[in-house]
Amino acid sequence: MTMMLARFSRRASAGPAADRATDPALHPRSEAAADIPAASLAQTLRPWLLLAPILLFLAVLGAAALVVLRMSFGTQGSEWHGFTLRNYADLLDGYFMKSLWLTLKLAFQSMLCALVLAIPVALAMARTRSRLARRLLLAGVLLPLLVNLLLQGYGWLIILGPAGLLNHALFASGLLHRPLMWLYRENGVLLGLIQTAFPLAVLPLASAMRAVSTSYEEAAATLGATRWQTLRHILLPLALPGLVSGALLVFAYNASAFAVPLLLGGRRVPMLAVLVHDQVAPLLNWPAASASGVVLMIATLTVMALSQRLVRRTQRLAEEPHA
Repeated sequence: MTMMLARFSRRASAGPAADRATDPALHPRSEAAADIPAASLAQTLRPWLLLAPILLFLAVLGAAALVVLRMSFGTQGSEWHGFTLRNYADLLDGYFMKSLWLTLKLAFQSMLCALVLAIPVALAMARTRSRLARRLLLAGVLLPLLVNLLLQGYGWLIILGPAGLLNHALFASGLLHRPLMWLYRENGVLLGLIQTAFPLAVLPLASAMRAVSTSYEEAAATLGATRWQTLRHILLPLALPGLVSGALLVFAYNASAFAVPLLLGGRRVPMLAVLVHDQVAPLLNWPAASASGVVLMIATLTVMALSQRLVRRTQRLAEEPHA
């Protein structure tokens, strides 16, 4: 009996302290400390979860590029087991080199023409205050992206053909007595490339111009600068990232174009994508087609890398203080 009373007295004396030590409501810091790793882990994983779709898409593209690279070293009929450099050696042929040069030339020319045409349209989209006008301009710019390339190519066939709408209009006006031959010529292919890639030049440039504050233009006008001087010396240099992005997109898009060169140029304008198609479809020479695609990809990436390096060097020289 005496021992039971002693134990009860010890529990009574230590009870409140023990309850406070074990009560989680009286120690919020311990729970907060336990929640910190979970919260930090969630914050770390959230960006990766958001990037998961695009990372998966890039992984598929990377795997496809590796497959094409491996196939380019194979032989016809033994794409996965053979290994040879003959496919790349055959690309030194004059016809292939001409096709590669023609592809890069038309892509570069279409890039320059698309940028020149995109500057006023992008400026109008960036500076117009009417929401309706801005939406109409955006719809007009996006229209080529919403229409199938084959339909656009057939539309150019109707317009540029010997008995097409353009020649009919010129005959009716009395300006020509012989039809203009635009089809199956470099000029016709160039016109189609400019039209199909035009949105890729306008949208990045319009976004960059919209980010430039109008106070710079107002300050230039106050100091007596003309509109052309303001555009050349202020607006375009500040919107240079959008200009470069649009140029690179147009160049890469047109360097790999297939539908427009095939419809408007046929075999008389042998761009590299058409040559790759001919190697695959009638000849079933997958290794040679893969080698041609690898060379086109390397040439396009090289030109884009050199262009970006040149632009960065120009920006660095412009930012340096004049002596």
